[in-house]
Amino acid sequence: MPKLVIVESPAKAKTIGKYLGRGYKVTASMGHVRDLPASTLGIDVENGYTPKYITIKGKQKLVKELKAEAKKCDLLQDQKELLSITNF
Repeated sequence: MPKLVIVESPAKAKTIGKYLGRGYKVTASMGHVRDLPASTLGIDVENGYTPKYITIKGKQKLVKELKAEAKKCDLLQDQKELLSITNF
């Protein structure tokens, strides 16, 4: 089973997939899927400033699909290995 790599754009997924080869499944998140809430502070100051992420409206179906894809891929039981490549 391949390892899962998630990038933001379908074009990047296709290009990166060519470089990584058969051992990897590269898929696109179509941009950001989570954010801090606009209506509240978005961090828990009493618990080490832990962020409180929410799924962006309209991205719930995509998140569900990405999770399903992750279940199909080679994720280790003790240590799940998921690569998310960001823009820099």
